[in-house]
Amino acid sequence: MEISSAKLRLTIVRMATDPFLSRHVLTLKVQGEGRCESSTELFPNTGHVSRRNIFLASKGMIYVVGQFDARIINPVDCQTTLSEFQHLDRDVVFIGSFDEDKEHRWTYYSAAQRPELPFEKR
Repeated sequence: MEISSAKLRLTIVRMATDPFLSRHVLTLKVQGEGRCESSTELFPNTGHVSRRNIFLASKGMIYVVGQFDARIINPVDCQTTLSEFQHLDRDVVFIGSFDEDKEHRWTYYSAAQRPELPFEKR
């Protein structure tokens, strides 16, 4: 997905680790307008917790927020850092989410296609 205001392209690759159970490894790939790029392993999906919500935060930072982890992307150098939830700004704009569709295929939904969904308490 493209974030034109931050001049970034984000991709979250989901690879199955079990042929029968919903278990996946998730890799966040970031490409900037210049030559910066990075790749980061996200918290794995160990049972229907793959969804990642994407937000635009202050100073152009991008948040990738999952059920159990949050990452901050700096669009200047494409660096991704792990953050605790309480350190994230609350005044953010929902951009979209990576999630499964009805057929359990991995896809991206823009904010125009689907509103932000809250994470379920587990």
